[in-house]
Amino acid sequence: MKIFFSYCFFICATNLLHKKNISCLIKTELGEITIELYPSQAPVTVANFLKYADAHLYDSSSFFRAVTLNNQPKDSVRIEVIQGGNVDSAKEFPAIPLETTKQTGLLHKDGTISMARGKPATATSSFFICINDQPSLDFGGKRNKDGQGFAAFGKVIYGMDVVKKIQQLYPNQGQYFKPTVYILSITRK
Repeated sequence: MKIFFSYCFFICATNLLHKKNISCLIKTELGEITIELYPSQAPVTVANFLKYADAHLYDSSSFFRAVTLNNQPKDSVRIEVIQGGNVDSAKEFPAIPLETTKQTGLLHKDGTISMARGKPATATSSFFICINDQPSLDFGGKRNKDGQGFAAFGKVIYGMDVVKKIQQLYPNQGQYFKPTVYILSITRK
């Protein structure tokens, strides 16, 4: 069964290699964010994100983490991102291989959307959006000890004001905040 799933996922990802960029709309309770995905550069990661979006598993998830320059006192390498897409683990699909920025050529610039992960090949549903350029998240960057970076796969083309509003919503709560900012839906445009 695992081999069959891997084969099907590979076929879907390969088909995305020849597709044009894909736009998606993230509707949140604070406003809308339009993103553009790059399947020709990051086919596995885009296919993974769309699998969650098309199955409506991001609906009623949330943005739950905001990293600012002021709320990471123990980190020597500081970043600015918001993180969301916390799907119930019982509904998560298997983790995907890491497509590094060295492989894709997509860097963590202002507005980049990327998959969150712990170790390589552990990304599932959670994603983040960069505020300002974040080169420490690229391959060879120092934010993750393994130096592999994170899998960038698209960028915000409209709604960075909403992204920044989410980041600044709870300046005194630390990185993980409550109440979270609900993601009402993520759909293809």
